[in-house]
Formats: sequence, C-alpha cells, structure tokens
Amino acid sequence: MKFFRKSEDSESRDSILEELQEKIKDAQLPAQIEQVAGKEIGLLQKMSPSVAEYTIGLSYIDYLIGLPWNKKTEDNLDIERAAKILDERHYGLTEIKERILEHLAVKILVAHKKPRILVVDDEQIVLKNLDHAFRKDGYAVMTAGSGAEAVKKLDDFDFDIVITDLKMEGISGLDVMEKAKHKYADTQVIMMTGYASVDSAVDSMKRGAFHYIAKPFKIDEMRETVIRALEKKLSKRSTKGSVLCFAGPPGTGKTSLGRAIADALDRKFARISLGGIKDEAEIRGHRRTYAGALPGRIIDEINRLGSSNPVLMLDELDKIGHDFKGDPSSALLEVLDPEQNRNFIDHYLDVPFDLSSVMFIVTANIADNIQEALRDRMEVIEFSGYTEDEKVKIALRYLVPKQIHEKGLSEYPPEFASEAVLKIIQEHTHEAGIRNLERQIAAVCRKIASDFVHHHEGKDIKVTPDMIEKYLGPGKYYFEVADEKNRVGVTTGLVWTEVGGAIIFVEAAKMKGKGELILTGSLGNVMRESAQAALSYIRSNAASLNIDENFFESQDLHVHVPAGAIPKDGPSAGTTIAIALISLLTGKPARRDVAVSGEITLSGRVLPVGGIKEKLLAARRAGVKSVILPLKNKVDIDNLSGDVRKDIDIRMVDRIEDMVDLVLVENI
Repeated sequence: MKFFRKSEDSESRDSILEELQEKIKDAQLPAQIEQVAGKEIGLLQKMSPSVAEYTIGLSYIDYLIGLPWNKKTEDNLDIERAAKILDERHYGLTEIKERILEHLAVKILVAHKKPRILVVDDEQIVLKNLDHAFRKDGYAVMTAGSGAEAVKKLDDFDFDIVITDLKMEGISGLDVMEKAKHKYADTQVIMMTGYASVDSAVDSMKRGAFHYIAKPFKIDEMRETVIRALEKKLSKRSTKGSVLCFAGPPGTGKTSLGRAIADALDRKFARISLGGIKDEAEIRGHRRTYAGALPGRIIDEINRLGSSNPVLMLDELDKIGHDFKGDPSSALLEVLDPEQNRNFIDHYLDVPFDLSSVMFIVTANIADNIQEALRDRMEVIEFSGYTEDEKVKIALRYLVPKQIHEKGLSEYPPEFASEAVLKIIQEHTHEAGIRNLERQIAAVCRKIASDFVHHHEGKDIKVTPDMIEKYLGPGKYYFEVADEKNRVGVTTGLVWTEVGGAIIFVEAAKMKGKGELILTGSLGNVMRESAQAALSYIRSNAASLNIDENFFESQDLHVHVPAGAIPKDGPSAGTTIAIALISLLTGKPARRDVAVSGEITLSGRVLPVGGIKEKLLAARRAGVKSVILPLKNKVDIDNLSGDVRKDIDIRMVDRIEDMVDLVLVENI
C-alpha cells in the first residue's frame, strides 16, 4: 500500500468517497450490507487512487449500492386478468395454464389469509384484554389458560403468532415456544412476563423469541410488536419463489408462456440462455480480485431489472455443458433450491443475496437430460405437440396477423383460408411445434409483398390451397403410411424424440446363415436388447405362432431401422421389432396403417411406454388409422383430449399375441 501526501488526487478521492457514503445512507441497505460497504470505504480511504485495487473497490461499492436489496414489484393477484392474458397469448395448453392459475390462487389465499394468534397466560384478565383487542383489529384469536392447553392447541391448529407468558405452572412459556417452533419454524413467538430480567430476556431471544415484553404493558405496544412479527412471518411465506420446468419439443411456446406469466403477475421478466455454458462463473460470478471480474448472470439480471422478485427464465437447461472450468448445473443447485437460495452468495458480491422471492422458470427439450439432483428441485410440466386443428387455429389467430403486420401488408391484408393453412401444415412442415409453420406463413407473405411491389398485384387476395404450391413449391412431406402398401416383414412403430413424436419403420429380412441376428440403423443398447428379447420370445413360442421351430439354425435374421445416420434408442420399439420378425417368419404382411408401441418381455407381456400424446399426434400426421398400445397406458389415454384421439382407432393389449392378430393380415 502506498502512503502519499495531501494532493489533488487525495482531495478528489475524499469527495468521491463522501459521495459514496451519502449514497449508502440514501440506499437504505440491509444492516449487514451497509456494514460491508462501510468497511470497503474505510479501506479505500487508506489507499492511493493510482493503484488498481482502488478502482476495483469503487466499482464494487457502486454495484453493491445499486442492487435492489429491498425493491420489489407488487404482484397483481387478479386471477381473471391472469387467465385472460394467458388465453389471449396462447391457444390450447389447458393443463399448463391451469397449473399456473393454481399457483396464482395459492398466492391469493396466502395474501388474504386472516392472521391467527394464540394467546397463552394463566391470568384470565390478560387473556380477555388481548382477545378483545386483537379480535377488534381483525385477527383470528384463540386463547389458552395454561401451557398444557397451549400445547394441545398447537397440535390441532397452526398459528402465525404465539404470545405466551414466560412463567406458568407445569409447562412454561419456553416449552410452549419450543413446541411452536418445532411444528413451524417461522411461527413468531412473543414472550411476556411480570418477572422481567436481563438474563431471562437474553435466554428467550437466544431460543428464538421474536420479542420480549415486561408486564404490565400497553396494548398499543403489543399491537406494534404483533404487526412487526407478522411482517417478518408473511414476508418469508409470501415471497418464497417457485421453480417450474417447462419440458417439451421446440416451438411449443415454452419461452413465450414464461413472459406471459410475468405479465400476468405484473413482475419484471428476463431470459437467460444456458445452452452451451461451461463456466461455473457464469452462474456464481468471479472473485473481484481477478482483472475484469463480473457478477454471475443471475445477480446481473436482477441488478439490471431493478427488482428482487422478477420472473427469471433459464432457457435450454438440458443443453448446459461442463469442463475443467466447473459444472454450471451443480452451481444452479443453490440458485434453484428454495431451502438454500435465501442466502445465495455470488463470488463477486461475496455477501448473501436473497433469491427466495424470484420466480424461476426453467425450459428444456428433454427433462431427463437435466442433472437428477437439479431436476428434483423443480416441478416438471410437460409440453406436448399441437394437433393439426390447434395449429390451424393458432396460425389464423396469431401467426397470420403477426406476419401480415411485419411484412408491411396491413393496408391490404391477404386472407388465409383455413384449408391453405392446413396444406402448409401437412405438406410443408413436419414438427410438434409451430416454429416452421410461422416461417412458411412468413414466406407466403413475402411472396405477396414482392408481387405487390413489382407488379402491383396483391390487393384483396385470398390465399387458397392451390396458391400454396405457387408460393412454396411442391410439398416436402407426404402421408408416409397411407401411401404405402402392406408388406411382409415391415412394421410401423411409434417413438418419442426431443422434437416430439415420430413414426419409424422396422424392416426384417432372412437369408442363409448360421443363426445370427444382425441389427443395423444406429440402434442404441436398449433397442438392441429389445430385439434380442423379441427373438427369444419367438423362438420359445414358435409352435404357437405357426413358425418352424428350427428356423434359426440355417438362416440369419437382419433387422434394420431406416435413417441409419440418426441414433435411435429406447424401449418403445420392442413390440415393433417383434411384429416385424413374426410377419417375416409367418409370411403374413403387416398392415402399414396400423402403428404399434410398447416394450416386450420374454414371456410375451407388453409393458407401458411414455410420450403417448406425442406418438398419437405423429400417427395422425403420418395418416395412421389405428394405433395399438400397452394396456397399462390406459390412464394416459383417458387423460387425453378428444382432439388428440379423433380419427384414430386406439386398441389396448396386454400380450404380444393379441397385437399379432390386429396387425398381421392373411395373404390373398
């Protein structure tokens, strides 16, 4: 540290530090933070302005003062307004919007709950006076004339405030406080006694009492103490944040729904993209001793928003990375854990910051790819794909008006026929969400705008299905199943991917050989084991399936799943592989318009699988007429809306033999 004479630099330094001290007083910082800032200023007063640490110290104090330690936006708890905002911005997603409104309803109940007070004293006059005063103030009051009676009432009811006499026969006030704190740690206990002493006061406060009042006391003094105790209790209860995880395919509205939630609550909103982050310091910040040190993204966004209770969206959590710089997903454990984030310490700040009032929303394509300990701290809400009917309505209500406005066509807006939009969906997009649909609508609007500028054509235009081919060219996709004929050894299956449901075709062929099972198509370990299990089932039940029991001795079997460059894995294809092999070995063609999904056991049982809604949507897109699913998935089917099940014959089976009868047809 350099020592120097009084100079212009030191005078300038003193004026800057005095200005900072004034800012600290005006900022009304928490006592602990004010103490840290004062200590830093004390260090700067002994330091030359020419050293690098001086500038670092100034920046740190300025950042500390600027953080919204006590600034919060007030939640708008109008549930009808929130429902209207969610419905205006997002079509469908009924279950998800219901969950959000449930969260809001809980906040409303908490905010409007009448505080409950338990008064405990062996003097009846004290009980009557306090009961009368607090009931008059609008509180729910219960009284107990002894410690034993108080303990019983604490077993039966919950209380926000307990006011108890310290010395009572049998069970004392300290025992009552211990019981209250054991049940709910945030219950505030106020001690009162006619035998006040410094020792008893210190002992009570050490054990967790909120306040200590000597008898006789004034009612107004007790009222003020109760108000302060309730403020402490309710601030903890009402500000506790939530962690929701929106998991589903791209383009299904996860990010935009997060913004709508913030608007519904009247909270500030920020989105933090986590895809590809590998440095733990992105979350926790850098130690300020490093050159160019910065706080983490969480604290930085809160500072930018100027509110300590925003809605923070952590986007693409399943795509987070880790290397020698640390594991960011592990750093997020403290951020997202409601039990820990009340005292989150950013390395740059080096003091605790309360994140408990922040509402965190996490998004991911596949929730299973999130670290298990992290996933355990959040409530996963699954976003599935949209039906064709939903996509048409979303396009006509939201996407078409938006693109007409953005492409400068508002003066002469083209009219999109619903049949034209359906043609775009079926022939020019192949997705669970609506992102590509919006791109194709934008392309049509650009073509119309170009025609208008070059040829002055485009006024009062109506976009019909015939015009879609003119604007977008021939269709890129077609009904994969409906256009094909039934074939021996080729079965249609349903699988779930991170971009929604999809159909696959499993092909089986036989050739001369020595009993080898060949598996191709970039299959993962689970699918390979499913194929082995399917073959073992067929060999052990060959007679009942009308198959030669020695079929595997002199020939090889080859199972292939097309699109070999794409890795595939999961249990859903077990029954599909089994049916393809049975079709091959019996010579019976498999119906191409029937899709199957399920895992198979060696005894022939069909086990349940996931992603049922996404698979049914994929089946509809591909033109499948009938879907066969495991019987144990019946509960998933019952929970689906009629739109998803429309136009598809759904059959439920418990054994592979029942599936064989529904898929294979006799040769004509």
